[in-house]
Amino acid sequence: MLWTRHLQVRSWLPPAALTVALLAAWEIGVAVFDTPAYILPPPSAVWTAFGEVRPLLGEHIITTTTEAVVGIATGAAVGVLLAVAVWAVPLFRRLTYPLLVASQTVPMVVLAPLLVLWFGFGLTPKVLVVALIALFPVAISTAEGLVGADAEQIELLRSMGAGRREILRLILLPTATPAFFAGLRIAAAYAIAGAVIGEWVGASSGLGLFVTRSQNSFRVDRVFVGVAVIALLSITLFGIVEVLARLAAPWQRAQSKEDAS
Repeated sequence: MLWTRHLQVRSWLPPAALTVALLAAWEIGVAVFDTPAYILPPPSAVWTAFGEVRPLLGEHIITTTTEAVVGIATGAAVGVLLAVAVWAVPLFRRLTYPLLVASQTVPMVVLAPLLVLWFGFGLTPKVLVVALIALFPVAISTAEGLVGADAEQIELLRSMGAGRREILRLILLPTATPAFFAGLRIAAAYAIAGAVIGEWVGASSGLGLFVTRSQNSFRVDRVFVGVAVIALLSITLFGIVEVLARLAAPWQRAQSKEDAS
């Protein structure tokens, strides 16, 4: 246990050290080149701005996080259903794959105003933006996991009289679980950003609204505060998905340790 914790600490040390070094270089560079604060404020000014707006951030964080979590859950659920349909009906696979790929060619910055126009300024359009972002990686990864299941195991169960439901439950879903979480990790990395894009178009609260108001007020330091909070929320959501993946597929982690040894 202690050795595992030691390895975890060692894995976090390099990125933490790099972050500290970049912040120090940023602070020194702004001072050396005498960069105006309205162009690039130093980290110390951003920290001061964070102290000023901290009482206001709570509501914005809750709004954006709610949109991201509900959106990623919705997109993941629909993605899994599509993946199962792709596995069960080969014709459905040929019909939906081009549509899924085409859906990713439309920038969310273009689509978000239409969703706001159709569904208003409430929670729904932001959730739909995040769901559309999460749908593609989850559907594609899960479908590949289902299709790539061991054919010999499937044939063995069929020879024992198992139907599609038993095959799906006993072989396909466990096999596709790591692939599902691989897609969910990608979705989690972009979920907060998707919610923010939706808030830029129109919202009554949220980090996107906070950043927009800060830009309109020429408070670049507060813009950086918003960016930092968005990044931290994205990392946190990604970390939660990583923990869920380890709990849902512990055999994969055990296999990774065995391969590493």
